[in-house]
Amino acid sequence: MAMVKMSPDVFSCSDEQGKLDIEIDLPGVKKESIELKMVEDGFFIKAKREETGVEYVGTYAFCCDVVPEKAAAKYSNGKLYVTVPYRENVETVDVKIL
Repeated sequence: MAMVKMSPDVFSCSDEQGKLDIEIDLPGVKKESIELKMVEDGFFIKAKREETGVEYVGTYAFCCDVVPEKAAAKYSNGKLYVTVPYRENVETVDVKIL
């Protein structure tokens, strides 16, 4: 059976403590088959669901740099939860909308 590649559903939001919270839907995937790689400006996810021939794969970019070394991930009930702090001293600029 050939693997069918799909992009997982990904949801993210910032919390009040300067961290990015990411939730990735990976239904039916075993924790051992998840590969998560993170860099300052994004992440890569790959997870295989062998019994159905589905492979979830995707590359995603962040709007602001994070500290990948401080990322924490937990997998529960088909969802991967990742929390990573934003890089400190990131200066933002308000853009006037005409």
